Amino acid sequence: MTKNFAAFNVSDYLDNEETIAEYLTAAAEDENSDVLLAALSEVAKARGMAQVAAAAGLGRESLYKALAPGSHPRFETISAVLRALNVKIALIPASSTTP
Repeated sequence: MTKNFAAFNVSDYLDNEETIAEYLTAAAEDENSDVLLAALSEVAKARGMAQVAAAAGLGRESLYKALAPGSHPRFETISAVLRALNVKIALIPASSTTP
């Protein structure tokens, strides 16, 4: 018996700022920087890639390239994308268990 499942698309669940912030925070904690880039890409897709690119001051294709696995975007680019997504970076001591 074969079962068909719908493909999981994380961007379907990124529908509010709190969920987005939690998702990006978890991704940022991973040692592999591609995890954060992939998460940013998923959030941008959920919000509309063209809209996020425009709000970040980037072209749509530039945004895709900046968030591609293995890319090394400048901090200014990531900061602009985060502002466009209406989230910000918060730093806490590594020994802290709660933000």
